[in-house]
Amino acid sequence: MKFKEMQYERISVESIAEEEKKLIKALQEAKTFAEAEAAFLAIDKLDRHVSTMSALASIRHSIDTTDKFYDEEENYWNNASPQIQEYSQEWTKALLASRFRKEFEEKYGSILFTNAELALKTFSPSIIPELQQENELVTAYERLLASAQIPFEGGVYTISQMTPFKNDPDDARRLAAWKAEGQWYKDNQEELDRLYDKLVHLRDTIGKKLGHDNFLPVGYCRMQRNCYDKADVEKFREAVQKYVVPVAVKVYERQAKRLGKTYPMSYADNAMEFRSGNPKPQGTPDDIVTAAKHFYEWRSPETAEFFNHMIDDELMDLLSTKGKQGGGYCAEIADYDTPFIFANFNDTQHDVEVMTHEAGHAFESYLNRHRVPMETITPSLEACEVHSMSMEYFAEAFAEEFFGKDAKKYLYSHLTGGLTFIPYGTMVDHFQHIVYENPDLTPAERHAKWKELIGIYQPWMKLDGDIPFYAEGQNWQRQHHIYSLPFYYIDYCLAQTVALQFWNRIQKDQNDAWKHYMAYTSQGGSVVFTELLKNAGLDSPFEGDCLKQVCETAAAYLDNYDLSDLA
Repeated sequence: MKFKEMQYERISVESIAEEEKKLIKALQEAKTFAEAEAAFLAIDKLDRHVSTMSALASIRHSIDTTDKFYDEEENYWNNASPQIQEYSQEWTKALLASRFRKEFEEKYGSILFTNAELALKTFSPSIIPELQQENELVTAYERLLASAQIPFEGGVYTISQMTPFKNDPDDARRLAAWKAEGQWYKDNQEELDRLYDKLVHLRDTIGKKLGHDNFLPVGYCRMQRNCYDKADVEKFREAVQKYVVPVAVKVYERQAKRLGKTYPMSYADNAMEFRSGNPKPQGTPDDIVTAAKHFYEWRSPETAEFFNHMIDDELMDLLSTKGKQGGGYCAEIADYDTPFIFANFNDTQHDVEVMTHEAGHAFESYLNRHRVPMETITPSLEACEVHSMSMEYFAEAFAEEFFGKDAKKYLYSHLTGGLTFIPYGTMVDHFQHIVYENPDLTPAERHAKWKELIGIYQPWMKLDGDIPFYAEGQNWQRQHHIYSLPFYYIDYCLAQTVALQFWNRIQKDQNDAWKHYMAYTSQGGSVVFTELLKNAGLDSPFEGDCLKQVCETAAAYLDNYDLSDLA
């Protein structure tokens, strides 16, 4: 079914609560596993329907944040979701206490109960008001960014539409674009500070109401950290500083030499990889989709079926338009057994990357769409990011169709981008640990902490105040996840470490690499992240010298990459 034909309805909290209570009672009074399973399957059907309606409202709202109907529906779900969570928790308690738990584990897997126990630690009826306020504040942040109208060269642009100017080969024009965007953030910084300060204190209250010293343990449980903990993340963080940062420094030193600049460089110059311009996709957005279609039809029968479904049923909204929420994502529309891809094309290499990245998420969702219960369709988020980041590397096989004459630039840029991202992503996570362990930091003190971390993780960034907001070390406020999904960022770094293992395999044998990818992806969310990796013959980012080996392999490739004809 085409996306525009999917029917939306607001579901009342009262009707959901009534149905949940009935099914909880049925589970508790079940005399046989068959009776208990019937209740289990009924609750899964209900969850799918509620999730579908919430997803449809959210997607349509993000496509046009000025649409009054879906703006009201988004507000409704922001307030309804915490109330629905209260009844869902009662079901979770009943399932954990069920005398048929052993039978459920044997048929549906133990991860169902592992994650259920984590979920119980994230909620109490006492925090419903805080959860509602949290949703409202995140929506306000998203609305603020979507409303951006940045004057530049006689025109007015959204944040996403500014990106091509920020990558322009002309030094003066590129710097002017960075300054224009930075000024918009500076002009709105008081509101950005206010929203984040409220979110931090609100989440700190949630943590304390749930019996903790701060929000951090709740944040970990929300992110389903079901096979590693804070100590593992700190160990990974140390490895990033030891192995990845030096490789990234070398990348930017080479870049400065190519550009005729002095290292370290400004944000505007770091954004310019080649004097002749960064790699750009050839053709129109339609041409990018066509190239993606060719890639997926070539890659496997499964990917061919998946991507043609996405095209035929118009399940992608890719262009950057006024009033549209920024960024890109993949959403599940459970009742229709389909994913949906949202993006903001802006005529940069990011268009290809977001296309293949979100299609990686969508392919996994489509491949596992019939799994029961719904929550085992996809794994925890760091595991999900492996699907997407690795898919980007598989799509490099069609670099010439995507980029034409810029294909060679892109292959270099994509690998260096993957490596240099890991320090940034780790810095985002490190910053959030500092913030939630010290919730009473002032906005100015938070900015100072971020600036300090830049010196550790991004020493190639020159902080001289020349570019408003960015060069002042305040650019964390443009990172959506910091506001909306606390602690959802180290996931990208762990996933990129795994994705680089796939990149290494692809250099040796694309088809063998794909077998490992399918072995990983076809498991859906049936087991925890580290088990998914083990089952697919991959190394965990937390094991031994995993990150060291990944860096050494990629660094050797870059050292031998012929840049002589890339000005």
